[in-house]
Amino acid sequence: MAGLKSLAKDTAVYGMSSIVGRFLNWCLVPMYTHVFPTEEYGLVTLVYSIVALLLVCLTYGMETGFFRFANHERWKDPMQVYTTALTALGCSSTLFCVIVLIFSGVFAGWMGCSAHPSYIGMMGIAVALDAFTSLPFAYLRYKRRAMRFATLKLIGIGLNIGLNIFFILLLPRLASFSLFGWMWSEDFGVGYIFLANMISSVVTLFLLVPELMEKWRFNGKLLREMLVYSFPLLVLGLAGIMNQSIDKILYPLLVADHDVAMEGLGIYGANYKIAIIMVMFIQAFRFAYEPYIFAQHKAKDGRRSNEAYVQAMKWYVIFGMFIFLGVMEMIDVVKWFIAPSYFSGLRVVPVVMIAEFFFGVFFNLSVWYKITDRTIYGTWFSLLGLVVTLGMNVALVPVLGYMGCALAALCCYGVMMAASWIVGRRKYPIDYDVRSALFYFVAGIGLWALAAMTEHAVEMPQVVKWIVRLLAVGGYVATVVLKEKLPITKVIRK
Repeated sequence: MAGLKSLAKDTAVYGMSSIVGRFLNWCLVPMYTHVFPTEEYGLVTLVYSIVALLLVCLTYGMETGFFRFANHERWKDPMQVYTTALTALGCSSTLFCVIVLIFSGVFAGWMGCSAHPSYIGMMGIAVALDAFTSLPFAYLRYKRRAMRFATLKLIGIGLNIGLNIFFILLLPRLASFSLFGWMWSEDFGVGYIFLANMISSVVTLFLLVPELMEKWRFNGKLLREMLVYSFPLLVLGLAGIMNQSIDKILYPLLVADHDVAMEGLGIYGANYKIAIIMVMFIQAFRFAYEPYIFAQHKAKDGRRSNEAYVQAMKWYVIFGMFIFLGVMEMIDVVKWFIAPSYFSGLRVVPVVMIAEFFFGVFFNLSVWYKITDRTIYGTWFSLLGLVVTLGMNVALVPVLGYMGCALAALCCYGVMMAASWIVGRRKYPIDYDVRSALFYFVAGIGLWALAAMTEHAVEMPQVVKWIVRLLAVGGYVATVVLKEKLPITKVIRK
């Protein structure tokens, strides 16, 4: 139980940087959607979808590989593991940056922004730096320095947000002054978003200098073993991020009219930001969970470890469905974070949130192949999901538009989750409390559906509608308290 409490504590700290930071970034969406035309925001959505794909390629599973080998019985020096992986990431990131800068004009033409190759150059630098600094941040997680991790993340995010506000809102008004006039160009448009990102990535690198000043000890044999271990994770991560991003990359190719496609992509991307709340929770959980599961496995107490995994899964489901229910019952407030012209896409929000919830369950289930070094199974599951994603996008997008993207994501993560659970039951049995998980899932969905049906079936004032929604959320919390036989104070601590 002490280990589970430590997991919860670290999740809360990592969540501060992840949830608060993403929330602040989320708050930029109304500014983007009001300042830039829909098709330009569509370009932003497309660029960041490609960036997400590139970050997985450039980190190639080294974060998880570092945690595994830093706790490996055959490699006694965690610092050698860290600096060996850091050397590899430094070389690959530098090579990537050089290639992007040389061919930025070509890449810009492929993405439909040939007039602005600088967009590609700036994001190339930002991606290379973010890939390199991912390992120092993993090192902070390994050392359990959660507060420094959170502080540095928030500084970088805060700087990015501050620069966005300065460049997009303040700079046009200050352009008449000679001090600022040289910085402003109306034609640069969304390029200011990319410029802010690049500057914040550069500053983050300098803030991480203490983590880069360790005595570097490179080991070629160790690197080869790490690459063998991490390569399936690269394929896994690549397939996983493609499952998240490929719909946005494919969308302009699957809709006949390019202008209509970019407009739809902008609407879908803006509404996806609402569902990002579930992603924030999963990311915070992931940051704490990976060091936790390897530490539990290292203890070599199988029964205790398995019980810890079971409890972690149960509380993930409980809180995940609470987040889903809370967002959906507050959707009339949450939706105002995007411009009214984007409201037509709100119907994708519940579908995307449940899809992301399924992905979080899949991540929890992935413990069996990570601690047994059979990461190839994660690759197969993600490739299976990728096949589902590609097939359903091709089939549904021409008919349903961006709703087809959301349904494809739901089916993809549902299939991956089911496949991992079925195979895991045979390869490394963990007695998850499936009944409780299904109960809380059905309870969350059922209370949301009941509240929605009540509102549509009965004419009622807005105040009464809010009471019904609050009763749905309160009913879920009461259900958790009663079923787990826990006092409210203990639920909050968990």
